[in-house]
Amino acid sequence: MKRRWLEAQADLVEQVLWQHRSPGRVTGGRLTPTAIFFQIVPAPGVRWSRLKGLAEELALALGVPSVRIQREGPVVQLEIPRPDPQTVRFLPLMEQVRRTLPRYPLYTALLGLATDGAPLLIRLTSPQVAHILIAGTTGSGKTSLARTMLASLVLTHRPAQLALVLLDPKGTAFAAFRELPHVQAFVPGDPSEAAACLEEAVRWMERRAQEGISTPRVLIVIDELGDLVQQGGREVSGLLARLAQRGREAGIHLLACTQKPSAALLGGQLTANFPARLVGRVVSAEDARVAAGIGGTGAERLQGKGDFLAVVGGTVTRFQAAYLAPEELRAMLRQRTANERG
Repeated sequence: MKRRWLEAQADLVEQVLWQHRSPGRVTGGRLTPTAIFFQIVPAPGVRWSRLKGLAEELALALGVPSVRIQREGPVVQLEIPRPDPQTVRFLPLMEQVRRTLPRYPLYTALLGLATDGAPLLIRLTSPQVAHILIAGTTGSGKTSLARTMLASLVLTHRPAQLALVLLDPKGTAFAAFRELPHVQAFVPGDPSEAAACLEEAVRWMERRAQEGISTPRVLIVIDELGDLVQQGGREVSGLLARLAQRGREAGIHLLACTQKPSAALLGGQLTANFPARLVGRVVSAEDARVAAGIGGTGAERLQGKGDFLAVVGGTVTRFQAAYLAPEELRAMLRQRTANERG
């Protein structure tokens, strides 16, 4: 992206602020794969509420659908979409992480690239994680993010360390993984089969808890959690709630995707036991609050297509999910399977 164009955009920002009697200077900025961030220092006496109210005027002047305005101490941060968004590729990013870390941490999944340019990871065994909910509208990239996380886990763990149970109502989200030796069960479609699989998982959990067994870690991955609960009813919701409440001590974790994780749909016990939330674009501020479990995240202004917030332990981190193309995933998994069998 050309520096001259960026400087022209910064000048436009300052002009809009001046025209609306809220002057400020653009003192710097940074580029991410999908956005441009300008740092603005308001003139003395300019109120934050006034600046926040200029979002529409700034978007109109800059020729973009919307802008995000956030405050970081005395500095205001203005975010606009890049006209040339870049894809964060999974394989180069994963290679960078493994090259940088002396030893890849166990039970840790790669998410993508944070807005500060650093790779973002999430560890299942962290006290602040245990179970992860991925929420967002159609097109937000939630299923793609789940596949990215799965790919990073199977690439860095042996079957003796990590076992997978894949519940895939549409039969397409996780089908590429089904032949891996890590996979203990792959259940496409049928809610009754999913219920039977979850019943077995609860028995594993109880037996492992009694015997003090926590390895291999078991990750139960669910696409379209809302559909599964609606079709399976109270039986499925109850089984999932038991796993969410007691799974951690037995080394069992949940990773679930859903469009809207409301308590009315999923049940209060289940939603309360997902301490880690990965939130993509949602429709409204209320949907953002439900998805993130806290208010004020601004998830309704995310751009979609892999633009996410990680909400863990009260901290909100913006990131662009790493993308793994279907052909890249298939090739990687073929190689991984051959390595395990060899």
